[in-house]
Amino acid sequence: MQQVFSVIAMVWGWLMDHLLYINLILSVVIVFFQRRDPKAVWTWLLVLYFVPIFGFLLYLMLCQDYHKSRMFRVKEVEDRLAHPVKEQERLIQGAMDQIAKSPWRDYEPLVLYNLETSGAVLTSDNSVEIFTDGEAKFSDLKEELRKAEKYIHIQYYIIKNDELFQSIIPILKERAAAGVEVRVLYDGMGGRFMPARVWKDLRSCGIRTAEFFPPILGRLQLRMNYRNHRKIVVIDGKAGYVGGFNIGREYISRDPKFGYWRDTHLKIRGSAVYSLQIRFALDWNYASKENLFRDGKYFGMGNADVRAVLDQRGVMMQIIASGPDAGNRQIRNNYIQLITRARRHIYIQTPYFIPDDAALSALKFAAESGVDVRLMIPCKPDHPFVYWATYSYMGDLLTAGAKCYTYENGFLHAKGVMVDGMVSCVGTANMDIRSFELNFEVNATIYDEGVTKRLEDKFREDLKLCREVTRADYAQRKLWIRFKEQSCRLLSPLL
Repeated sequence: MQQVFSVIAMVWGWLMDHLLYINLILSVVIVFFQRRDPKAVWTWLLVLYFVPIFGFLLYLMLCQDYHKSRMFRVKEVEDRLAHPVKEQERLIQGAMDQIAKSPWRDYEPLVLYNLETSGAVLTSDNSVEIFTDGEAKFSDLKEELRKAEKYIHIQYYIIKNDELFQSIIPILKERAAAGVEVRVLYDGMGGRFMPARVWKDLRSCGIRTAEFFPPILGRLQLRMNYRNHRKIVVIDGKAGYVGGFNIGREYISRDPKFGYWRDTHLKIRGSAVYSLQIRFALDWNYASKENLFRDGKYFGMGNADVRAVLDQRGVMMQIIASGPDAGNRQIRNNYIQLITRARRHIYIQTPYFIPDDAALSALKFAAESGVDVRLMIPCKPDHPFVYWATYSYMGDLLTAGAKCYTYENGFLHAKGVMVDGMVSCVGTANMDIRSFELNFEVNATIYDEGVTKRLEDKFREDLKLCREVTRADYAQRKLWIRFKEQSCRLLSPLL
């Protein structure tokens, strides 16, 4: 043992003696071997300077752009070549004339942008149910699971082995025994604490499981970026779920640390469900190497279904997705389009508010132009660094004239932007750089007064449980709070 300590001391001494040269080499790697935002580069150099060697190890864990193209090359090809909705673009163009005559004519460029850049089909034969409470959402989900006749496709960022998942497992097993195809997809980071025996037991019952971007060293997940943050459930192509709830006891308000969990989740019926199905299939294909596109039974959007776009009888929406494999920041760009087209008000709910320069500038410009901009964030952190960076950016909005609130009735995890009682964008993406660039996300952009007003009504109800942070309150915060804010803001390109 003494010899081991002697070797460690010798290695450490050598590292300290050559620290200047080591830092120089590592700095060259950071600066010249990646095409990154200059602010992120400077932030990493700052980390490397103050935390030498260990800072570079942190860099390897959090910043893997140098081989991102290799990791997701197959997935990118699938997105480009195996996307069934591409062939429907010609039919969708026929709906543009009707949109130009509708109250949503100002959003025609956004519809076309989503269609042409990512094949996000516009559908209008949909109905939407909104869930803000976890017990209600999962009770409804389990009821729909019990009615499944053909297939169940489940995708969550986090799946925990607690009472919530244990209440779902018997339903999945029963449906699998009845001949229903059941697939469960989870992220390698979000599902890292799930015992392997649970997945083995599910597979023994005929349930197929897959892990997205699994860890390389057992449960030790060294790759923090490029997580699949999507939450999608599709049942028989009839019902689809998307939103903020994961599978864990905290999401049904049973974790004393967080208290009541306020989130937003959508249940969709209509042709938009097939857009969720396509997104699930692309992620499943990448994780499991099973190509679901070979079987047409999962994709019911034929030409007759797409022509329902022309009827305008239900909720009009596009399912949009973004991720590190995409060529543009689809969800971020939707947020910015909605913000810049607002005339009366913008309501935002997000647990993490770390916008990039474009999103922040758009919000500040809207507030300074007289638009009623309101931001709601949690009153307590689940990730302290992210929380204090959020508080710092909130100060920018206050200075521009926006109204900001902290939700005091537990933890706010809802993610959505609602504009003028007309259009909303709700799903899995936070208003932060991680969701814009590093995570795989999915949202629904909804062009419907009824749904948007329901979301805005719930926002206004939440205001009764909030504390408004005024500009005067913010100016009086303690020196220690200011220090935490500024320190965390410096790290915001990494958060």
